[in-house]
Amino acid sequence: MDDGARRLEFHGGRAMSLLPFGVFIALIFLTTFVWRSISDGALWVPAFVAILVPFFLAKDKKHYSEVVISGMARKECLIPVVCWIFAGVFSRVLRESGLASGIAGVASGVGVGPTLFLVITFLASAVFATASGTGFGTIAAGMGVLYPAGVALGCNHPLLAGAIISGAAFGDNLAPISDTTICSATTQGVDVPGVVRSRLKYCVAALAITIPVFVILSIVKGVDASAVAPSAQYNPMTLIMLVPVIITIWVAVKKGDIIIATSVGIIVGFVFAIPAGLIDFVHIDSVSTLPAVISVSGEGLDRVVGGVLYDGLVSMIQVIMLALLLFGSISVMQRGEGDLLILNGLGKVARTASGAEATISAMVIVLSGIMGLNAPAILTVGASFAKPMSRKYGISPYRSANLMDAQSNVLAYSLPWSPAMIYTLGFAKDSGAPLVGTEVMPMVIYCFAMFVVMGVTIVFKIGRNDFMDHLSPDMRAQYGAGEIPPA
Repeated sequence: MDDGARRLEFHGGRAMSLLPFGVFIALIFLTTFVWRSISDGALWVPAFVAILVPFFLAKDKKHYSEVVISGMARKECLIPVVCWIFAGVFSRVLRESGLASGIAGVASGVGVGPTLFLVITFLASAVFATASGTGFGTIAAGMGVLYPAGVALGCNHPLLAGAIISGAAFGDNLAPISDTTICSATTQGVDVPGVVRSRLKYCVAALAITIPVFVILSIVKGVDASAVAPSAQYNPMTLIMLVPVIITIWVAVKKGDIIIATSVGIIVGFVFAIPAGLIDFVHIDSVSTLPAVISVSGEGLDRVVGGVLYDGLVSMIQVIMLALLLFGSISVMQRGEGDLLILNGLGKVARTASGAEATISAMVIVLSGIMGLNAPAILTVGASFAKPMSRKYGISPYRSANLMDAQSNVLAYSLPWSPAMIYTLGFAKDSGAPLVGTEVMPMVIYCFAMFVVMGVTIVFKIGRNDFMDHLSPDMRAQYGAGEIPPA
């Protein structure tokens, strides 16, 4: 057996591999809810201590360190980290160009108020996420442009961020090129287009719940008192930055790669912003009020290099650091088989088809909540548990794929310490209208609406035979109720 893949053993058994997340969540509650801190340390310290404490319970300390390193080096970790870096810089280019004030000014000029802008923000985010297949890319674009514009218009800040995250979750749930869509389909052995078509009715139902709730909450909360009057303050030249935004969206849809899209967006953004006088190319000890691509200032050893590029990179440090530490903890749990302990425990609950659907949902919700990510949770549950349970109780594989994908978004996008939330809070902090995760969590309406929709379908046995007629006769025979086909 490959030494790197062997089980990580602890004094106290497999349950100790869940300790990193127990420590992390306990400390997060202390730093966030008791001490009410939103600093980097309020997240980094709990995440680091969560990895440090179980080290002393590992039987093989060297193996433990290798498992932590391998978790941080996983492709599933590094891909989003690289995407965040590029998306952070692109978002900074748009923010520093003043595009948000231009959008807010135009919206105010044509009579778009906070409530309508909130709905537009949610729908625009949903369309972008569905087209591009990237939830994090959608958050970067939305928080970089729509969030500050909505703040200027008087939208409730947590509600506005919740609309952007909700749109990102909608696209992540439905997009054919989304990693969660692909993972949910492949683990159940069915085609992605069929999964998307069978999933559409659930997404539309959740959408129909989400929009009225956003409207009601916006009306109840009213206009933010700190809002400025954007119609008299924006520079019309900022609207030229819509061109790089459109080009970036087109590339993202065409290529399905957020790194390629944002790389193009960064360069095109500078090409338009510099000649338009929105951003300078370089500042050397300058007193100009305009931002610059690169700036140099200070004296002696305190001389520093900064600018738009630097600020964009720095803005992503918090979420990158948290992701690395969390992936180390995820690796410890998986190598220590703590995830199997959870799944085996939940698997004993199912006694009927409805029970099986509820159990699959609970498995994905728990694991995505612990991991803070949805795709790894789907991969963990999909082939090992959801597929055999669906066969045993005659549940269509399209249905089990939809259950996993829909339910995986409930906590992965809403928990105050999840990477998606921290990513959002980082952008908000840089925009001058900071947020607290606990304020935004209840405003991620789409995720909770989808949870309600899927819960109703479980209770009323809706969708259990979704697209069953699309299966081959041999595969359909495998899903006869009460039988698990021989391996």
